[in-house]
Amino acid sequence: MRKNKNFILILAASIVVSVGILSLLFNIFEKKQEAKYSFYKVKQISDDNENAKDWGANFPFQYEDYLKTTDQIRTRFGGSEAFPRTPSKADPRSVVAQSKIEEDTRLKKMWEGYAFSIDYREKRGHAYMLLDQIHTQRVTKVKQPGTCINCHASTYVTWKKLGNGDLFKGFEILNQMPYDEVKLHVKNPISCIDCHDPANMQLRVTRPAFIEGIKAYKEHQGIKNFKVNSMASRQEMRTFVCAQCHVEYYFREKDKRLVYPWANGIKADEIYGYYEKINFKDWVHKSTKAPMLKAQHPEFELWSQGIHARSGVSCVDCHMPFKKVGSMKITDHHVRSPLLNINRSCRTCHGADTKELKSRAEEIQFKQHELENIAKNALMDLIDDIKNYGKKDMALKKAQEFHRKASWYLDYIISENSTGFHAPQEAARIIVLSIDASRKGQNALRKN
Repeated sequence: MRKNKNFILILAASIVVSVGILSLLFNIFEKKQEAKYSFYKVKQISDDNENAKDWGANFPFQYEDYLKTTDQIRTRFGGSEAFPRTPSKADPRSVVAQSKIEEDTRLKKMWEGYAFSIDYREKRGHAYMLLDQIHTQRVTKVKQPGTCINCHASTYVTWKKLGNGDLFKGFEILNQMPYDEVKLHVKNPISCIDCHDPANMQLRVTRPAFIEGIKAYKEHQGIKNFKVNSMASRQEMRTFVCAQCHVEYYFREKDKRLVYPWANGIKADEIYGYYEKINFKDWVHKSTKAPMLKAQHPEFELWSQGIHARSGVSCVDCHMPFKKVGSMKITDHHVRSPLLNINRSCRTCHGADTKELKSRAEEIQFKQHELENIAKNALMDLIDDIKNYGKKDMALKKAQEFHRKASWYLDYIISENSTGFHAPQEAARIIVLSIDASRKGQNALRKN
């Protein structure tokens, strides 16, 4: 009887072990298959489909992440809180980001006479990039060229349609349209098609301005006829697809063509030299009458001077880090600040704990923020001195030149969205150049 009982127990144990082993084998097989196939083609996607939802049929996890860019979470020095507003027929938004010019009225004085002194808000996620531009007062109260839409909408298909299949021709046509007309030609914020080739899902650059800009920059480095989509490495492309928009740019006066000013290099002073050479200005300051430059959002340029760029780290590595979904390794398309995702964005390379890494980043930003405040105050002093100067002479002209320079260097940093983190020493250097120009402008008036 006892032998039979032992036999039954052994048999039962053997069955349990066998079932466990088979389950494990099936699970391993399933995971291997899952890892082998990164996506299943549920829907055929053409090179004319800019609807992210359609792409999401094949890439549901990436699409689900993309939809999360509607979140509004503020870090210590960036991001946007959700401010409620009453929707209207003209502006249907029920939530907006906080106004930066109301938080810091020095910015109104800095940009006096320019559209940014009317409306300038914290940036929201990619999901809002088109909506927020269409309804900003910089567009609704000031006539703007269609060029403004280039980095706020999915424009690849629009350019092809306008150019009858010729991307660059369509780009040129769109640039010369008034903004109110252009906005009728676009439907979506940035979409999958702007960065991916639907035929093979490889990364690609679709913005003509970047294609031309990076070619000019590479030529400056001694590399002739650089073709970004065939000559750039995959790791370079993981930055270039972001740099299509996160850059400094200007609108060429004769045809409003979008141009990235990189022929002299991509440092702040090299770009300033470029603008000086072509005698370009964005506007004339209302109080000082100085010919001014408005920096945009030169994340790529500043990042290029930092340790992460030097170490081969791309934009995607930090802002869209890899993550696991089952056995699949995918890029997180919930684009956001690394400080909101430190464990995967930072700790992949850095061994310190999350609290320590956040503290290091915020310490850099705090010091940079302090420098920015000093530079803003210096610029305000210069503007006041020029306004109160009662003569039109060479001293005034010299002070106006320093005003243009001081404002440019300060604007270059405060319009860049990392609060100095992308390249701390370079950011500090540029702010010092701004302070120096402001004080030299004051001295020019005092010596006379």
